[in-house]
Amino acid sequence: MDWQELTNLTRGQRFTVERVRLADNGVAIEGEFELPQLAQLDVEDQIFITAFVRCHGSIKEMERIFGVSYPTVKSRLNRIGQVLEFVDTDPAPSRADVIERLRRGEITAQEALSELEDPT
Repeated sequence: MDWQELTNLTRGQRFTVERVRLADNGVAIEGEFELPQLAQLDVEDQIFITAFVRCHGSIKEMERIFGVSYPTVKSRLNRIGQVLEFVDTDPAPSRADVIERLRRGEITAQEALSELEDPT
């Protein structure tokens, strides 16, 4: 079964994957696994996002492919963007992280103060 079939079967309802099997060696892992955000989108939105990436983000090309106007493409991207959570790949350290690193002697008091004042 592919993702499109699974998405159609669930009709947009949330579900949890409970078993994953590694294709190369047949090892199976059981537990509760949440699907990646993009896999949770409905099929039409998955197709739309795939096309957007393949068009290298060209809204003009999206207009041509889907036969819709610029505002329609922008509106759909905005709607999908509101559903997806932003994943920060370099989050600022929390106060607790900074204090713990200071406690372990990994940073100086001055470095800790700098990080706490300006976490960027």
